[in-house]
Amino acid sequence: MAQSTARLQADFNADAAEKLREMADLLQQQQANPFRIQAYRRAAETVESCDQDLRELLAGEGVAGLEALPFIGSGIASSLQELAQFGRLSRMDRLRGELDPENLFQTVPGVGSVLARQIHETLGVDTLEELEVAAHDGRLERVEGIGPRKARAMRASLDEMLRRLSVRPVSQREEPTVEELLDVDEEYRCKAASGDLTLISPKRFNPTHREWLPVLHTERGEWHFTAMFSNTARAHELGRTQDWVVVYFYDNAQNEGQQTLVTETRGPLKGKRVVRGREAGCRSFYRAHGHGR
Repeated sequence: MAQSTARLQADFNADAAEKLREMADLLQQQQANPFRIQAYRRAAETVESCDQDLRELLAGEGVAGLEALPFIGSGIASSLQELAQFGRLSRMDRLRGELDPENLFQTVPGVGSVLARQIHETLGVDTLEELEVAAHDGRLERVEGIGPRKARAMRASLDEMLRRLSVRPVSQREEPTVEELLDVDEEYRCKAASGDLTLISPKRFNPTHREWLPVLHTERGEWHFTAMFSNTARAHELGRTQDWVVVYFYDNAQNEGQQTLVTETRGPLKGKRVVRGREAGCRSFYRAHGHGR
């Protein structure tokens, strides 16, 4: 029995290390920043050499226990936690075009298929971490069928599921500036139009398995960015898959956030690129620079 338990522990750690190396290889294929690639490779070495089963470490010490290991930043620690709980890495699924956020959201108690789709389409989030942020900052209550009581219940469930013991409070989350996001959006759309980006074959809404979705990895200052066109049901229904751009951003600890940029169709910003939820900042930017994107 002891040998069997040890083998299961070794198998999980080995599997986790392999997943981290796969992530590094994928980032390398897509020409991401070498710093990010090396971060995943170093984390894989740490996980592989760890004597303790990472799941036991998580159960006893939470994400903070993982962060105490060499070369395991808070972002990669969150990914390892996701792997331990759900057997998957949503970041890797996304870069492979295999992410299905609607199925993921149905793992939250009280969320069925209809509500999961409404959450995804309304908020544009695709991970449990991002859903938790939306639950705390009030955006979740914009979704039809989610009132204050339902939102409170979902916050409690997400808090328990993610066990976010060491992550900064959502109110203190830092984000890139509007100017940085608009600049990444412009770089992505220009390079996508000129055919200069790696193409992936998304699993969703792609019955012929065609490679059509461009992926950009780029940097601004200390921020690392991944950008791609939105592949949501709503984007397809409205014919906006070549307009809506989802920008994921990472700090040097691999903590992740996201924003969606679109061409505004009404109001004073009509015809300009805007960051959803940060329209006031976009108005200030365009007033200061006197031009559109």
